[in-house]
Amino acid sequence: MSGRGESCYTWVNIPMEEIRPDFSRKVVHGENMTFSMIFFKKGARVDLHRHANEQMSHVLSGAVKFITREGKEYTVSQGMLMHFPPNVEHGALALEDSVIIEVFSPPREDWKMGTDHYLRK
Repeated sequence: MSGRGESCYTWVNIPMEEIRPDFSRKVVHGENMTFSMIFFKKGARVDLHRHANEQMSHVLSGAVKFITREGKEYTVSQGMLMHFPPNVEHGALALEDSVIIEVFSPPREDWKMGTDHYLRK
């Protein structure tokens, strides 16, 4: 037995963190990943940025345009999944009010510490 405990979460009981008026999130940090539910209002932007975390973004509702430094654009809508390997520069624009599940590995230390300044502009 590893001695590690399991946990069960309910989204309704996870506190909402308002990053900006057009962007909020609910977050659970595990030992090896961060799991989050992102809420974008239409027109919300996330500037180009990069991080050491691998990222998977699953659009539950709405549509988001993901943009890379190289100028590639991906319109990702309900039921679609976007993957970013570590250190790939990317940004986002909400084309509609959108809800996205995002998973990061390793955990987002900048989110834990509140040093995710690029999101708070």
